[in-house]
Amino acid sequence: MHIIIYALLVIIPFAALTAVTYTGVKAALAGGSKRKILLKNAAVFVAALIAVTALAITAGAVDAAAPAETGIEAEAEAEEPAPAASGITDKGLGLIAAALVTSLAGIGGGIAVAAGAPAAIAAASENASSFGKSLIFVALGESIALYGVVISILILNNV
Repeated sequence: MHIIIYALLVIIPFAALTAVTYTGVKAALAGGSKRKILLKNAAVFVAALIAVTALAITAGAVDAAAPAETGIEAEAEAEEPAPAASGITDKGLGLIAAALVTSLAGIGGGIAVAAGAPAAIAAASENASSFGKSLIFVALGESIALYGVVISILILNNV
């Protein structure tokens, strides 16, 4: 049962985002409204985020409802505090926090690079000596995503 839930945690968002990207590119090539395409992508992203969060909470509830083992291991586990009745555990919240940190930092880095890279290319095309200076601004935008990954790793190490 756990394998199915964890597989769905990966498959559902990947399939949804792949499908909406395909249809968005197809609509953009056909001359569709870019605003509608962006709104559809944002709606699917939010829906995928909600689905992943619900499945993560469900996985925690399934773990909490699993029958206890017998023997010495069961006595050792009985001393640990029981998880909350809703099935939300510290590990589950840590995984959700790590996912949010990585995804939001990646989105922020993408927005920064999307704004900085064209300006850097334009500056370098007008004056070749400004290439090094403009490259720094693009690298700063990418470092935002790397900071998110580092924070995510720190969260996962403490879970």
